[in-house]
Amino acid sequence: MDTDDRGAAEARWLTLTREVLPAMASARDWPVRADHCFQRIFLDNACQGVWYDHIPGRPAYARADRGLLDRAVALAEATVAGDADLALLNGRSLAWRRRRR
Repeated sequence: MDTDDRGAAEARWLTLTREVLPAMASARDWPVRADHCFQRIFLDNACQGVWYDHIPGRPAYARADRGLLDRAVALAEATVAGDADLALLNGRSLAWRRRRR
């Protein structure tokens, strides 16, 4: 992906989180299936905390700075490739959210 092309990064994000990952979820026995759950997991992990503490406004992917978006896309890509543990990433995200309450 061209690092200067914000539109391509956003399109890849949406393809991964709305199509690719949900389609893989059942076969990989992942703890989540819905697009917004994948988005939460990868954005929280890219931020190292609850994304809405770091990204002003919604939709988050469109408001995130480019480095953060690229980190979130990279986590999603690594998950697709089997190089990232979705259950671990989800657990971190949920822990950050429990602490925030």
